[in-house]
Amino acid sequence: MMSRSVFRLTPLALAVLLSGCAVGPDYLRPANWLPAAFKEAPTAVAAAPAANPAVNERWWTLFNDATLNELVDQALQGNADLRSAVARVEQADAAAREAGASLFPEINAQGAGSNSKLSEKTATWNANSPDILRARSAGLSLSYELDIWGRVRRSNEAARANLLASRYGRDAIRLSVAGLVAGNYLNLRALDAQLAITAESLQSREESARLVKTRVDAGLVSPLDQYQADGAVATLQAQLADLRRARALAEHQLALLTGKPDLQIAAGDLKHLPLPPQPPAGLPADLIEARPDVQQAEQQLVAANANIGVAKAGYYPKFTLTGALGSESKTLSDLFSSGASTWTGGLSLLMPIFDFGKTTARVDQAKALNEQSLIAWQKTLETAYKEVRDALVNLRENGTAETAQQQRVDNAQKAHDLAKVRYDAGYSGFLEVLDAQRSANDAQLAAIATRQARLNAAVELFKALGGGWKPVAG
Repeated sequence: MMSRSVFRLTPLALAVLLSGCAVGPDYLRPANWLPAAFKEAPTAVAAAPAANPAVNERWWTLFNDATLNELVDQALQGNADLRSAVARVEQADAAAREAGASLFPEINAQGAGSNSKLSEKTATWNANSPDILRARSAGLSLSYELDIWGRVRRSNEAARANLLASRYGRDAIRLSVAGLVAGNYLNLRALDAQLAITAESLQSREESARLVKTRVDAGLVSPLDQYQADGAVATLQAQLADLRRARALAEHQLALLTGKPDLQIAAGDLKHLPLPPQPPAGLPADLIEARPDVQQAEQQLVAANANIGVAKAGYYPKFTLTGALGSESKTLSDLFSSGASTWTGGLSLLMPIFDFGKTTARVDQAKALNEQSLIAWQKTLETAYKEVRDALVNLRENGTAETAQQQRVDNAQKAHDLAKVRYDAGYSGFLEVLDAQRSANDAQLAAIATRQARLNAAVELFKALGGGWKPVAG
């Protein structure tokens, strides 16, 4: 009988449920007020590919460096921050599944057994009363909130948005980790190049010091030249030691990022790395919408918007469908015998009358949090747009600076060669040679630093765009 009654109530409950509406505002994405393209991007690039808003998830492979690819892959597997982010996604996924389960009835099994003795001193006791009252019961209970006002649906909507936000948060950390690995790797390769150049310069100065000593011993030049030559050698020896120290620390940082404490990277040369591809003309600004932090901020806005509906549902009555089906008897042997069955069914209502403004305060809090989320999303977009513009300027100007630095290197080398010829011919002192050597060494190191800055600007551009761009086939 109970099951038939429940079946008669269920269509009515579903009809009421389906006719209900979810209170609170539906999410409408705010208009994007940013410019359509980045004016700092190239206006004309020969054979430049068109841009596609889809991002390149493995943007670091565009550097065509096998060691870099391996290091990033190791970091994406072993980095501690990224593994923590994955665990947070799992937590958010479980929370979303918990919220989704509220859309369905909750059915529980229950059983009970009790023995009780009545007092002979109470008014209800008489001589025919049993000494001990026994009761045994077993059954199933059902509880289901009719989501007429959409409180459960809005809660589920917020939970799903929080799950997506958590996933985008993980992707943001993934992008950051890849960028840190690429930046530190380029720094290590720059130090390798500086070490190679400094070692070459040291070898040249040691050779010059030996020649000067020969000339001093022969009485052709003053011992002052010997002191100057030996001082120049000592300067480069100290510089070489500092570069070795910096390279070791860079390697240790990469070991931390990749989760490989004993990581060792063979020496290489930054000059062997190819230049990254140039951004296409008219780079579209909507690429930044694919940035994980931008998408995370929007999903947090979606969740905040849904929570307004959750709070507003507190103004309306809460309907709960309840039921139970089971059996009762005095003895366990008769628990499932004929005539022991029981059932209950009902619909309860909880109607707020006066709560001294508690619900209104909750709605106001939800609206304020929604406004904060909107501002945070807008600021994230603005920050992303600014970071792309900065990276484009850095990439362009560092490219121009690298060309000028290469001219400086060529001229410094020619000046060094000429100064050495003049000294050997006796037309100038050794100080002129030292100045020329120092200028040539400084020019080479500055050229490497500019090359590193250019490649780092490319890394920052990829990060700012959420991964870069994908050329359209054809």
